[in-house]
Parts: sequence; structure tokens; C-alpha cells
Amino acid sequence: MPNRVILAPMAGVTDRPFRQLCRQLGAGLVVSEMVTSDPRLWHTRKSRMRLDHHGEPGPRSVQIAGGDPEMLAEAARLNAEQGAQIIDINMGCPAKKVCNKAAGSALLRDEKLVAAILEAVVAAVEVPVTLKIRTGWCESSRNGVRVARLAEAAGIRALAVHGRTREQRYNGFAEYDTIAEINAAVGIPVFANGDIDTPAKAAEVLDYTGADAVMVGRGAQGNPWIFREIDHFLRTGEILPPVSLDERRRVMREHLDALHGFYGEHMGARIARKHIGWYLATREDAKPLRQRFNALDSAEGQRCFVDELFRRATAPATEGISAA
Repeated sequence: MPNRVILAPMAGVTDRPFRQLCRQLGAGLVVSEMVTSDPRLWHTRKSRMRLDHHGEPGPRSVQIAGGDPEMLAEAARLNAEQGAQIIDINMGCPAKKVCNKAAGSALLRDEKLVAAILEAVVAAVEVPVTLKIRTGWCESSRNGVRVARLAEAAGIRALAVHGRTREQRYNGFAEYDTIAEINAAVGIPVFANGDIDTPAKAAEVLDYTGADAVMVGRGAQGNPWIFREIDHFLRTGEILPPVSLDERRRVMREHLDALHGFYGEHMGARIARKHIGWYLATREDAKPLRQRFNALDSAEGQRCFVDELFRRATAPATEGISAA
């Protein structure tokens, strides 16, 4: 890896356009949206999109999700054959629809099954296998250290840990004591994840946990520059100057064009609403702007909106855009 900053896998967010953008803006590694381990579902449009890594530089990391060791092993083999250079196993997703299928963070309740899955997937492929977990299922079963030791014993090459239990979902604050304990307990690289949204926070978490890298998720939504900013701060101790309005306009336009190119105009317009909405989120006038943007259903209309947003920027609005 060229640096210590990683884009976390996020369903519905880390599609190919966003991964490519984050890599261009400094992410040392990017991980795909999770792909179901059931190949029978890969014919759907959503799965085909998630499996599309055309034109992406390596290493290409693909996350798989499921609860059956043999099915996960087969999914790992098939993805490796299609060009995945790292297989990442999802044991961290807190979503109810995932946990109800005994996948994602629900697996943390069954350590024997965890071990069986890890051993099966590692044995199935020659590429490195990584794992993403939470600290446990709930406060009374915070078993992240035991799971981490199982992972190391099974041959997992790196471990990402979100500093919350599944029960917490994304509520409250991430805690880093468990990540520090996990890092001390294993010899494989550990990536610290959870509430990392500034360069200073990234440095603080790395220092506190001893982790090898930070993994950024929600902090990158609407702010893909965070990877460049964190990397620069970790290397130099300096905060980069604010991103210029011209670069913000250019990146938003390129991101918008990439979404339409990848999904097509109809779906691209729908997907763009959430991504552009994140760019707008910190503006004082975010709500009416998002309402206006969400009413647009054409690529040209959305492009004109972004251009006009910056063309009509006044001094107060400029501050809002620079913080988006």
C-alpha cells in the first residue's frame, strides 16, 4: 500500500465511480461494496454492477458476504478468477436484512462458524484474504479479540475493526480500546475503523491503537479529499489548505459524469442524488438545494445544477461549499 488510509466497503456507496475517485484523491486501498456469496444471484443488475472492476488499478479488493463456508469459498474462487486480487470477508455489516440471514456481524455470535468460514475461504484462493469485523455482537459479548486470534490462525492477512458492536449500529461513538487490544493480540496488520473524519482524528486513533492503517467510511461521503488530507498529515504533520472552489466544482462534475457513464442516465440520476446530497450536506441551505437537485431527472439538468451552484456562489455560500 502507498499509504495508511483505506476506503471502507459501504453497500450502496463504494461503487466503481466512487472507488476510482477516492483512489485518485489519495486512498491507498479501496474495497468494493459487499457482494452476496450466492452466485445464483449474480445475474441481477445490482450484483453485476458490484462485480464490475473494469479499468480499476490494483490491488482490487472485493468483499463477499454470506454465512455458509462452502458458498463463501466458491464465491471467493469465482471472484479471484474474475480479477479480484484481495478477498475481504464481511463480518461487520450491522444491517438487519444481512444479519437476519446469519451473515455480516451476526456471524460474531458463532465463533465455530467464523473459524470454519475463514479456513474455507483462505484454502479456496491463492490471493490474500482479509476480514472486517465489529468489536462484538453487543456490550455483553465483545469478543473481537477472540475472533481476531481465530482470523490470524486461519491465515487471514489483515483485519479491519469497526469500534462498535453490532447492537450499536452507527449510534453513539466508536471506542478504540478494543481495537488496541486486538492489535496487541495478533501479529497481522490491523486497520482501525469508526468515526475517523479528520486528519487529526486519524493520527490520534493510530497513536492510541497502534493500528497499521485507518479505514474511512462515512467520513468520505461528500468529502473524498479526506484521504489526501489524512495521508499528508500523517507524513508531514501539516494540514493541507482548504480545497479550492474550482477543484470542488471539477470533482463534483467528474463524479457526476462518472455515475451517469456507469449506471446510465436514468439510474445514474437516481444514484447521483445521494452522492451530490452528501457534498451539499454541510451547507446552511442544504435542504432546499437537495430538494431542487432531487427533482432533476436528467444528466444535463444535474450538470447544470452543479455548474450554477458554483457560478452563483457568494461569500457566505462559498464558506458552505468549502466545508461540504
